[in-house]
Amino acid sequence: MGTHRENADAQAAGAAAGAVREPDWERVRGDFPVLHRLVRGRPLVYFDNAATTQKPAIVIRTECEYYGTCTANVHRAIHFMAEEATRRYEAVRAAAARFVDAPGAASTVVTRGTTEAINLVARGWAIPRLKPGDRILVTGMEHHSNLVPWQMAARATGAELRSIPVDDAGELDLRRLPELLGNRTRLLALTHVSNVLGTVNPVRQLADAAHAAGAAVLVDAAQSVAHMPVSMAALGADFLAFSGHKMCGPTGVGFLCARPERLEEMEPVFGGGEMIARVEETESTWAEIPHRFEAGTPNIAGVIGMGAAFEVFSELGMDAVQRRDAMLTRVALEQLAAVPGLRIVGAAPDRIGVVAFALEDAHPHDVAQLLDRDGIAIRAGHMCAQPLLRRFGHAALNRASLAFYNRPEEFDVLAESLVRARRALAGGRE
Repeated sequence: MGTHRENADAQAAGAAAGAVREPDWERVRGDFPVLHRLVRGRPLVYFDNAATTQKPAIVIRTECEYYGTCTANVHRAIHFMAEEATRRYEAVRAAAARFVDAPGAASTVVTRGTTEAINLVARGWAIPRLKPGDRILVTGMEHHSNLVPWQMAARATGAELRSIPVDDAGELDLRRLPELLGNRTRLLALTHVSNVLGTVNPVRQLADAAHAAGAAVLVDAAQSVAHMPVSMAALGADFLAFSGHKMCGPTGVGFLCARPERLEEMEPVFGGGEMIARVEETESTWAEIPHRFEAGTPNIAGVIGMGAAFEVFSELGMDAVQRRDAMLTRVALEQLAAVPGLRIVGAAPDRIGVVAFALEDAHPHDVAQLLDRDGIAIRAGHMCAQPLLRRFGHAALNRASLAFYNRPEEFDVLAESLVRARRALAGGRE
């Protein structure tokens, strides 16, 4: 079986030979209003997609349409607009389940994002069942959102938190996996794709090993859903979390998909309206799954807007998106590698379009500020992955992260701007 990159290259070759019809990427790009604006007098070059993606006009219109045509609360009333809002809201839940090949809408909890989804599992599943001596296993490349909740869970229960190390290439060092799993690991929580290195982890291999050791598996898919086909079933995940704003949808929308039996094991984390079946003065009973995990009025407009984002990706086809990502990633690596004094961090062959780098003798914040003068948006900082950056000897890095609407020639603009930035920061020493 080939790697993600090899498969993508093969698909791209097939497309070039006429075997596959590719989307008109320029037309697709034209549907994103913000990409037509000028920043500091220059065309916007947006390479901060791992933080959040831009939104196409149909997502913006759909969210606004809710406010203009059927503003009402969901699940509560029986008047016409409430029924319409509920129908549209629940259709998105079903779309989310289909998009990641989850067991179904009834196993899909609507959240505010990946962070909330992971915290629901930490507080509703892990804390009630972990005991002193139990183990939670994570990896050395986790986003803080898939690390801090497990630190809190370990502290609350007396469980042990361990981590699979990362090697010099930016891949997981699996030689110690049997030892780390042992017979006391109750949960393996890992990212599908590193938000710093772009590394695609061998999730199914890890999930099979975890299940054989008696552990459940949570997958953080925040960085993968917008770049490749994602199947919860194929990954072998018990829980899978992702966010809408990472895939051209509104902020404040996310999903926790889970095997039905895992949701049955979970306790509600938030109490209030909608998550109950019956309330007495001193006790309550819970609503059916998944509603028992969704207390209060949700982000209705955002969820309905998210439905349009799922439609965009479905119409493009995730295989086509993956081929586009592979091509743009190849261009990005080639252009950045040619910049004098620039070092790319991470060299995993199986990766997506997230590239972290350091410019010699330059602070990442200074680099990002100078690029901003050229209308280029990149990330500077610890990328919410401080342990991983320390592993590579950095407190901060720069990161260029792409989306399907980026153009290959934008990497020329980025490389030229980086060369100018290096000269400016060298203070005439070159």
